[in-house]
Amino acid sequence: MIEVSDLPTLNATLNGLAGLLLFGGFLSVKRGNVALHKKFMLSAFGTSVLFLISYSIYHYNQIATPFTGEGGIRYVYFFILITHIILAAVLLPLVIVTLKRGLADNRPAHRKIARWTFPIWSYVSVTGVVVYLMLYHFYPPTN
Repeated sequence: MIEVSDLPTLNATLNGLAGLLLFGGFLSVKRGNVALHKKFMLSAFGTSVLFLISYSIYHYNQIATPFTGEGGIRYVYFFILITHIILAAVLLPLVIVTLKRGLADNRPAHRKIARWTFPIWSYVSVTGVVVYLMLYHFYPPTN
């Protein structure tokens, strides 16, 4: 059974997996393999939905974990965290619209929004892992 305390690790894993799936989708569409691109992107979407569920459960049951790093690294951490949060909030509608246009095979409109969605989604996926590593491994909470 997974405990609430295990969810940050699960969340980071899901974020990292989503990032890898996004990269796979990017490479496959650049190589002209639209069918494989679709599989990668739907998998990235599903992984991100699982992340959002797990993240919500964790934060419903757990108070925030304080960052224990001191000095200049605090500015680095909070810059990454704040940009991650802001872009994550913008991301959901972008992903939904991009996915809708892709599934409708409206390629010009899909490409137009995907040019924004892909880098933002990639950034959010990667920085989610970075925030986890900084918060729980590089500067773990003191108990």
